[in-house]
Amino acid sequence: MTKSPPRHIEQTAFPVVDNCLQIGGIPLPQLARRVGSTPFYAYDRSVLTRRVADLRALLPDAIKLHYAIKANPMPALVQHMAGLVDGFDLASGQEMKVALDTGMSPGEISIAGPGKSAQELSCAIAAGIVINIESESELQHILRLAEKGQEKPKVAIRVNPDFELKASGMKMSGGPKQFGIDAERVPAVLQEIGRLDMDFVGLHIFSGSQNLRAEAITEAQNKTLELAIRLAESAPAPVRKLNIGGGFGIPYFPGEQELDTRSIADNLEALLPRANQALDNPEIILELGRYLVGPAGIYVCSVRDRKVSRGQVFLVSDGGLHHHLAASGNFGQVIRKNYPVMIGNRVKSEDRETSSVVGPLCTPLDLLADRMELPKADVGDLVVILQSGAYGLTASPTAFLSHPSPQEVLV
Repeated sequence: MTKSPPRHIEQTAFPVVDNCLQIGGIPLPQLARRVGSTPFYAYDRSVLTRRVADLRALLPDAIKLHYAIKANPMPALVQHMAGLVDGFDLASGQEMKVALDTGMSPGEISIAGPGKSAQELSCAIAAGIVINIESESELQHILRLAEKGQEKPKVAIRVNPDFELKASGMKMSGGPKQFGIDAERVPAVLQEIGRLDMDFVGLHIFSGSQNLRAEAITEAQNKTLELAIRLAESAPAPVRKLNIGGGFGIPYFPGEQELDTRSIADNLEALLPRANQALDNPEIILELGRYLVGPAGIYVCSVRDRKVSRGQVFLVSDGGLHHHLAASGNFGQVIRKNYPVMIGNRVKSEDRETSSVVGPLCTPLDLLADRMELPKADVGDLVVILQSGAYGLTASPTAFLSHPSPQEVLV
């Protein structure tokens, strides 16, 4: 018996009414008219709220949830997230401005990343944001800037551990890395911080991202806690905050399944007593980006032309890789796979065909869906790419071939 090919997980984030996808309770064609033009990204407030609430219902109450703004820095979305999470994690000065504009307490905001500029460091010191130190030279840079401004910087050490998050889409630790200070060098750096006029806050240990294997995440969390306990012996003050990173993935491709967050939550519950005893009741921070916002967003483009070339149907749209690089397969995929795609105004149509969705760019790389079974579509229909709330617009080369940029809306 021939096996059926793997399929995308069923779309459950958004309701379908009268054959149309609804975002924020608005039928997609109406939302497109309200936005005024395609392409655009749309993010659903109710889905964002539900994602956070569902995760919090599983996690131990003591776990603090931070949003990694790099996943989606749209100011309105970040403002909405400010009312749902306990803190923010930043990767740039611009993200810092967006975060501070929300009113989130600066002490619950941290900034990470190698090669932070003097301006970024100075602003973080002045604002009272926690700086995750990525190198020994960055520590000295922070000290010089703090002396100029006569302010006491809040600092944590970002650790490059001697292990990695297995099966992660992007490995951030283990071996030589540009991220963090190698674990074996951390004790000496902690002792140096003790001799300086700095407010030591804790440790940041981030192992990897986009992981759908709960057992890999729990193993990394277990190792993270043990490493933190060892390093805390050299700390100049108690570890008040321990950021254990995130790594929670979302299913993008056929055959992938939702992450088992319940088993991760159960493991965290089991870890808390040891953390509280060994580290004197630290604040354990789970830092998530993609997992919280990815499923809440869609990318929408219109069919401009329908053509058949040697038997293959092409839907030529006004969107493409310049707006959604990840969906085109050119953002880290080794073998190209299709994102979940639908025709948003013909979701349940029984008149279906195999078609490819391409964009207007003069490159064969401009491919949003490759030979997918979709409802039969024509000019004016709306192509929707799901799972697009994270690393969509900001991870795309919007200036490529000088086409207009898409809009973003939060509904």
